[in-house]
Amino acid sequence: TGLSENVQVQLSATQAMELQRRDYRMERPLLNQEQLEELGHWSSAPRTRQWRIWFQCSHARARALLLQRLPVLVWLPRYPVRDWLLGDLLSGLSVAIMQLPQGLAYALLAGLPPVYGLYSSFYPVFIYFLFGTSRHISSPLGPLPPLTMPGHFTGGAGPGPLRLCGHLPVRASGPWLYHSCVCAGLRLAAQVCVWPPTEQLLWATVPHLLLEVCWKLPQSVVGTVVTAVVAGVVLVMVKLLNDKLQRHLPVPIPGELLTLIGATGISYGVGLQHRFGVDVVGNIPPGLVAPVAPSPQLFAKLVGNAFAIAVVGFAIAISLGKIFALRHGYRVDSNQELVALGLSNLIGGIFQCFPVSCSMSRSLVQESAGGNTQVAGAVSSLFILLVILKLGELFKDLPKAVLAATIIVNLKGMLMQFADVCSLWKANRADLLIWLVTFVATILLNLDLGLAVAIVFSLLLLVVRTQLPHYSVLGRLPDTDIYRDVAEYSEAKEVPGVKIFRSSATVYFANAELYSDALKQRCGVDVDHLISRKKKLLKKQEKLKLKQLQKEKQLLKQAASSKGASVSVNVNSSLEDIKSNDVEDSKAKQVSPGDKLEDTAANGQEDAKAPDMSTLKALGLPQPDFHSLVLDLGALSFVDTVCLKSLKNIFHDFREIEVEVYMAACHSPVVAQLEAGHFFDASITKKHLFASVHDAVTFALQHPRSGPDSAVLVS
Repeated sequence: TGLSENVQVQLSATQAMELQRRDYRMERPLLNQEQLEELGHWSSAPRTRQWRIWFQCSHARARALLLQRLPVLVWLPRYPVRDWLLGDLLSGLSVAIMQLPQGLAYALLAGLPPVYGLYSSFYPVFIYFLFGTSRHISSPLGPLPPLTMPGHFTGGAGPGPLRLCGHLPVRASGPWLYHSCVCAGLRLAAQVCVWPPTEQLLWATVPHLLLEVCWKLPQSVVGTVVTAVVAGVVLVMVKLLNDKLQRHLPVPIPGELLTLIGATGISYGVGLQHRFGVDVVGNIPPGLVAPVAPSPQLFAKLVGNAFAIAVVGFAIAISLGKIFALRHGYRVDSNQELVALGLSNLIGGIFQCFPVSCSMSRSLVQESAGGNTQVAGAVSSLFILLVILKLGELFKDLPKAVLAATIIVNLKGMLMQFADVCSLWKANRADLLIWLVTFVATILLNLDLGLAVAIVFSLLLLVVRTQLPHYSVLGRLPDTDIYRDVAEYSEAKEVPGVKIFRSSATVYFANAELYSDALKQRCGVDVDHLISRKKKLLKKQEKLKLKQLQKEKQLLKQAASSKGASVSVNVNSSLEDIKSNDVEDSKAKQVSPGDKLEDTAANGQEDAKAPDMSTLKALGLPQPDFHSLVLDLGALSFVDTVCLKSLKNIFHDFREIEVEVYMAACHSPVVAQLEAGHFFDASITKKHLFASVHDAVTFALQHPRSGPDSAVLVS
């Protein structure tokens, strides 16, 4: 057995060596764009008009639309009850236990009666169960963010403004809607700086709040402070214990619920409200409230804040949903997620809920507790419904200080996002700049203006980054058809006589001029200066030729005038003398056709032997050390009119200095755009565009001066 194992190991090693030694060999004709289109029978792809599909009406389309917009009808009939029901029940109860105290606390944070937190923990969660596509995210996280509070616009008219600040059920195409760093900075700034119902800016409000808190410290109720401190310490200790025992506990210890129950019992038994003046939650009305339509007068005032909340909430939800989907191997539909969040907040707003999104902490609890589908969310919402209908009265003696401590302790995870600064500094400093600009703009300009500044800054930074691509001169790796940057690969050597240039970004109006400048700089030739010198010398030659022609004309005129003065006619000459002179002149003027052809050929040979005085060598100018330039355009995703003009100028300028230009590796949509822009003409044809860089280099080496006409083999 030992010998057989050794033999197998040796065989596998030899097979691996043989695989490594195998060469990639292929022989094919050199292909330019014309030949490639003929070989592949290229034709433009047929255009599909999406609007025609939208207006089609059929039974199959109606059924597909219903299943697309109501995903519960797709996955619920296939639900494996035996495998997943127990895990969903346990995770749903675990999330509900966390959700109960946090919902009460978030309602208090928004300046609402705590019962509205219970409403916001029931309606949006159940609506998401019907319309959502993520199996693991838990809702709600709210209010997100606390932009508006009671009385902000209505002078104390209850939660009306909050019911309007939700997502709109519109169509979006995914996470590109918002940058993750913008989302992080905006959300952190919004939750760190919770401001009162005023119209002032954050930078002016926060110092005022701090001064007011310090000024009223002597008036604070001792019992309330002690209750909040004790509850906060207990919550922190339970969270630390959960972190240490995370591997050993199937479900985290419900610290919020235990603190809530203990504080309620102590408050009821000791009488904290009457003896120590501790403010309590008070009466929680049992049952659900009737739906109320939002006031239309508030739409114009709240549209900016609603947009900011919608974008931030969707960005948080879709980012968490994508993370869990990648981890568990399923797909999250971005458009349907926006519809689900929009309907959750729209219907929740009618039932007096504040805006919500998903919660990271409860989503992680739902996943770790064995949750598999949205059934866990339905279970947690039904548990909250039970509390609203029957158990809400038990929490009327709950101190509000305990809820405040719950909020502060739960902000720990949000404040930990400041650690992202260090990781972003190492990973991507452009994203760090977006994060910082978003945070500072939100602090200084309020959330809606901060959101607008962050989006505009992200777009401007994107434009700036396209103006600073990586330009490189390519060289060929030994014995391959692979070309890489000579500055990065030491073995990559430039092909003699051929310069290969590549940009890492597409060329458009914002960076077309930079592309041309970088190309001329990397080629090592001052193209513009060389062209200007050539034009000056050609102008001098033309002036000299004109002067010579003028001198020749003057000499001819002088010769003609001198001959006319010296000719005299002898009147007394006889008629016979005149006739004899005429015969001699006619004989002298008669020349045979053969003599004329010989003179013409001699003149042609003299012209051919005469050097072309318009070349760089004839003008005494330095010649480039390469005869061909290959532009690797594989990074181009589109071209505009400025890019077309820039490419044409490149062809013209380099041909002026006797360098032929070729293009390579263009994608089919780019070639179609070149044709639509009338880029190809008599001087620039598709024969100047090659299928790959190696094709262009091979052709340039075999045709250093001639035009691209003949076909050769490339290996």
